Parts: sequence; C-alpha cells; structure tokens
Amino acid sequence: MDWNHYRFRSLWALPAPVPAVYEALERIEDYPRWWRQVREVRRVDDSSGIARIRSLLPYDLTVGMREKRRDPDAGVLEVALTGDLEGWARWTIRADGSGALARYAQEVDVRKPLMRRLAVPARPFFRANHTLMMRAGRHGLAAYLTGSVEAV
Repeated sequence: MDWNHYRFRSLWALPAPVPAVYEALERIEDYPRWWRQVREVRRVDDSSGIARIRSLLPYDLTVGMREKRRDPDAGVLEVALTGDLEGWARWTIRADGSGALARYAQEVDVRKPLMRRLAVPARPFFRANHTLMMRAGRHGLAAYLTGSVEAV
C-alpha cells in the first residue's frame, strides 16, 4: 500500500438546478467566498490557477490546478493537480428533483514533505480532515446558492 496515495469521494445534495451549481463550481476564484477552508485562489489564466487550502489540521496545502475537462452539457469539471498534491479532481453534476447532486472524486499523491513523513501515523487524521473540509464545503455552497451567505 502506498500510504501517500488517497482516493476521495463525496456526494453533495444541493438546493439549486444543475446550471447554477455548475456555474458556482466552475468559478474557482469564488471558492473562498463560500468554502472557508479554501483560503485563497489565484487565477493564472483562463484554464489554470493556484489555491491555498487549510482545514482543521495546522498546515496549508498549495495546489496548482489546470483544466482537463470542462463540459457543461455533461455536467463535468475536471482539473489536474500539482504541487503539494499531485493527481486530479472531478465534479460531476446531475439533476436531482428540483436540485442537483454534485459528485466529487479526487485521486492524489501527497508531495508535501511533512505529510509524507507522517503518512502512516497521521493517515486517519488526514482522511478525517478531508471529510470535515468537504462537509463544510457542501454547507457553504448550499448557503451560497440560496443566497443566505455572502462570504464566509
């Protein structure tokens, strides 16, 4: 087993139609407005950016993102990740009644030296940290989509 390799999956039920969810997820520079763990996003150009992320554990991750797929008709957004995490992340958005389901999939290898050194003993904490971050993201996006939050 590679202790520095992670696969994450999340499913977010959201109170907005697919186009609104897709548009919100497509605008990475707005993530810090509704997802408190995404501390900063800087667009490099139309298809790439750099994000600084920090959840409950006391470390920042800096991740470069480069667009791999943007398909509004299929409801898919996918990026290649570089930096402290190497791999990919994908959103797939589908209709669910009057709302939408946003499925998040991520597969990465950790490159941050401290996290690599702590790979075995801290793995459960890293996974729990990610779970908490995703839960906060779902709540933040749901509030953002309904207009009940301007910024976090």
